[in-house]
Amino acid sequence: MVRTLVSLLIAGVMMTQSFAVEGKQYFEIRQYKLKENADPTLLDAYLSDALAPALNRMGIEPVGLFKTDSSEEQESRFVLIPLDNAGQVAEIPAKLAADKAYAEAATEYNQIPPSTPILDRVRSELLIAFDVLPRLNQPELSKNKDQRIFELRTYESATEHRGDLKVEMFNSGEVPIFLDCGIQPIFFGQAIVGDKIPNLTYMTVYPNQEAKDEGWKKFRVHPDWKVLSKKERYANTVSTIHKWNLLPLPASQL
Repeated sequence: MVRTLVSLLIAGVMMTQSFAVEGKQYFEIRQYKLKENADPTLLDAYLSDALAPALNRMGIEPVGLFKTDSSEEQESRFVLIPLDNAGQVAEIPAKLAADKAYAEAATEYNQIPPSTPILDRVRSELLIAFDVLPRLNQPELSKNKDQRIFELRTYESATEHRGDLKVEMFNSGEVPIFLDCGIQPIFFGQAIVGDKIPNLTYMTVYPNQEAKDEGWKKFRVHPDWKVLSKKERYANTVSTIHKWNLLPLPASQL
């Protein structure tokens, strides 16, 4: 069984040429929280026509653009920004300010009146990729992109040490179980900066809702998960779980 899972993990890593690049990536995750009953049209246009193309001009790609599905209590937009080094986060604002095409494309969004804002806040966290999946993965799933379902999960831990142990748990065996159950990862990252530290965040993708439900059903009863989850070393490593079901915006590059 161990050899089979290792083979599956290697196969998953080889699914995309991006894994050939050495070194870990970093990921910035932005959540744009919309006010209740706010019209997201200008925000969607800003993300699709201004922000994502500007990031691409900086050499940052692929940029993921997602919306929460109708089951979420607060409608949001999520942006996934893959980075080759943490320093790029500090460079982005200045490069956006100097980008004339970005300024033009962002005009309507930037002119939203302060008296009628559409956003509660924008929250952000910076993550470093796990050893087991050092770079963003882009698995081929379904030709019908309209049916794809993404899931974003954040696992908080009570202490930094317990958070490190949860990352170790993923690296030491949890990710191969994902692959064996048909759960395809986009990334796994441990938070360096954010509002929920200590925590890790990861994203998975499925060809449709049925595949998502089936994948997690298999995971819960997987024999290797039953063994791994009962290890005393990993007991109480997660204190709170946040989950978002996401759909890609038409302009999403994932």
